[in-house]
Formats: sequence, structure tokens, C-alpha cells
Amino acid sequence: MNKPCLLALLTLLSLCSVISARDKNKKVPPPTWKEKAAARFGDTPHPDQKAKIDAALPTATVQPKKDHKILVFWRCEGFIHTSIPFGNYAIEEIAKTSKVFSVDLADSYDVFTAKNLTQYDAILFNSTTHLTPNQEQRRAILDFVKGGKGIIGFHAAADNFGGWDDGIAMIGGIFNGHPWTAGGKWAFKLDDPDHPLNAAFKGKGFWHTDEIYWYKPESFQGREKLRVLLSLDMSKEKNIKQLENGRYKDKFKGAAKEVDVPVSWIHEVGKGRVFFTNLGHRDDTFWNPVVLQHMLDGIQYALGDLKADATPSAALHQKPALAPAE
Repeated sequence: MNKPCLLALLTLLSLCSVISARDKNKKVPPPTWKEKAAARFGDTPHPDQKAKIDAALPTATVQPKKDHKILVFWRCEGFIHTSIPFGNYAIEEIAKTSKVFSVDLADSYDVFTAKNLTQYDAILFNSTTHLTPNQEQRRAILDFVKGGKGIIGFHAAADNFGGWDDGIAMIGGIFNGHPWTAGGKWAFKLDDPDHPLNAAFKGKGFWHTDEIYWYKPESFQGREKLRVLLSLDMSKEKNIKQLENGRYKDKFKGAAKEVDVPVSWIHEVGKGRVFFTNLGHRDDTFWNPVVLQHMLDGIQYALGDLKADATPSAALHQKPALAPAE
């Protein structure tokens, strides 16, 4: 190779090295919410999964007194549950078949204005995580429910609003871990077997595979403020064992069997109504017909159509229906 050609080659290699170094040092912007959601969900639910949901759709317990519209919010700033599109699809199909309400899906905070929310009768938080509405948006949400509308929460709706105490109290508490993991089958008791929002369970405790939260003690509203419908049956050894390993045994006082782990509840906020269930971590929860009926009954309560007593559990003498032996 002659000298001019060698010099040209060296110059080109040097330039490539500079460009490569510059590209390595160039900051890559973090993915947007839309990009993260697309990567996480893909094209789910697939047709066969939709068919399973379709086969499990519940019927309305009561006919609505008027046309209702629900805002289903599904954005995440923290962990993104793969079950979200399954929940969105289930709610859309329930709306079509039950004719109890219509649905708008949203994942942008700008829907939370007083003016926009006037068109809705309830907001459903579908496994949203770490939401950070601004002060104006917070005010709009609280005014919405206090004014007589409904709030509904599925699963990770109780993992939101850090730093906003009124928002945490509105839902009922905030996430503090999940000793009962998504791969386990856990025992559930009906705290209030005769409550209309528990009708789907036909008066019997049960076993179900899902991920179940417990809540930060300083944030959880407790039975003094909540009407607890469903909780973990801590008389069952399988549930107890999850608290007796090294990771959790120092996080509670007393015996593991005495730990209270509510799963579904209702309460009133101002003139409005809140229904929350921790069920819904797994995709297949949304083709469980009993769970979907429980969810629809909770939605109808939040909308004001299904009348149900929200007297806090601590003021009552309830006899729970325990789960059978596994």
C-alpha cells in the first residue's frame, strides 16, 4: 500500500473511532410510557384468551337507573402488570354485554380535570402503579368522588399516590409487599358472606391463584373505616407459612395466624363510593367467572345502582365463611 493510501486509511479509522466514542457517550433517552406499554403487552390478549374472557362474562345484578360512563385509567409509572390489557378487554366486553355502562380507556393524566370528569360516573384504576397526578388533578379526582361519583380499583390500584395521603386513603391503603405470590394458590374467607357484593361466592370461602398484597400499617384505613368483604383465610397453614420465612417474620407482631389481610372492601368518601379488590395480578384472573361477577357487582355499587351497606366492619359482628380444606 502506498503512503497516501495508508494515510487515508489511518484517517478513516481515526474518524470512525471518534464517531464510535461519541455515540457511546451519547445519552439515550428513557423509553416513553407508550413504548414501555407496547413492549410489555405486545398484542395481548390473543384471540384464544379473548374467547376465554368472553365465556366468563358476568351479568348485571341490577338494571341501571340511568346511562353510566366509566373512565378506565391504566397508566403505570412503576411495575407494569401484564394483566392490564386483559382487564381493559374484560371491562369493555362487560360494558357491551351487560349494558350497565359504557367505557373510555385512558392513559394520560390530562383526563383528570373537573370539566372532563363531569361526563363520567366512576373512575376505574386498572392495576395502575406509582401514579403522580399534579395538585389540580388530585383535586379533580377527590372532588369527583366526594361529590357523589365512584372509584373502582383492581389489584395494583393500591400501589399509587405516594406522598398524597388523601389519595392513598381514598383507595384504602398502599402496597407493602406480597408474601402471597402469583404462583401460589391461597385460601380466602368471606368476611361478610351475606353481603350483596359477595353474592358471586355463594356464601363459601374458596381457594384461588393470584398475588395478594398487604398494606403499610400507617396508611391502611383498617376495619374501623372499611367494610371488608373478602380477606385471606389465615387459619390455613399454607397462608401462614408465607409469613414465617426469614423475609417477613420480623414485619408483623404476634402470631402469623392473627395477621389481617383484607382483599376486597368498600367504603364511602364524602357522598361517593369506593370499591377495591386486590384480585387481578394474573392474566387468567380475568377469565374467572366468579371473580368477574364480584368485580361487576363492585362496579355497580360504585355507580350507585347496587345498594350495599358500607358500615365499617369494626362496628359489626360478622361470622366469616372460611375456605374449605384444599
